[in-house]
Amino acid sequence: MPTVRVADVEDGDFLLDVREDDEWKAGHAAGALHIPISEFVARYGELTEAAPQDGRVHVICRSGGRSAQVTMYLAQQGVDAVNVDGGMQVWEAAGRPVVTDDGTPGHVL
Repeated sequence: MPTVRVADVEDGDFLLDVREDDEWKAGHAAGALHIPISEFVARYGELTEAAPQDGRVHVICRSGGRSAQVTMYLAQQGVDAVNVDGGMQVWEAAGRPVVTDDGTPGHVL
């Protein structure tokens, strides 16, 4: 499965967060699109509308398991998708910004 390290995700890369609502509300990467894995298939159109046409989709969850499932699904649909290894736990540990919906500092559940 295509995987990238948190350090390889650059500002401006398209990031899809597939964690559940409570996890998202506690803290997420600024600018990420949030579609919980439990709603992903039903809300797939939101991703196709928001994602860059010929760009890569970086998929992230808490630790990498759920995002791996979504990455595999997207790859089967012909989308250039990669799993962010270690997820938001590694994102936060690497000192990358984690924010709440109002832009204040957040944390990873």
